[in-house]
Amino acid sequence: MHPLDISLFRNVPLWAAFFCWCAAQGLKMLLIVARTRKFDVRRFSSTGGMPSAHTATVCGLATSTGLSAGFDSPAFAVAAVFALITMFDASTVRYAAGQQARVLNEIIAELQKDHRIRTAKLKELLGHTRLEVVAGMALGIALSALLSAWWLRTS
Repeated sequence: MHPLDISLFRNVPLWAAFFCWCAAQGLKMLLIVARTRKFDVRRFSSTGGMPSAHTATVCGLATSTGLSAGFDSPAFAVAAVFALITMFDASTVRYAAGQQARVLNEIIAELQKDHRIRTAKLKELLGHTRLEVVAGMALGIALSALLSAWWLRTS
């Protein structure tokens, strides 16, 4: 059997998760361009911001897994727990790390005024607010439900 067996391309949950990530990152880029009037392609793979692409991805994976394997399947249970952990982490641990980076950047900026300290600025946009997580969840569930329904109907 060839390593890229055709069944890989029929894995609905995998592709739904991928498309949900792309949609969330694309929407995030559009919102940034609308707000700043600047286009930066690097933002397509960035973390943080509205909506949460991590959340859209894992909710898309869980929804599509439930629709294709059944909401009573062990595969859905794994995907759902994975989604809950990811969403909790994005809105608590990673969000707090971003807040700490913001404070550390302010401290470093003050120290750089008095001393010749050279250090790179820490990335501040790491996690998500609860609203960004909820938006990612809604996008992931809705988009993967549409994709799964279409894909399963055309197969």
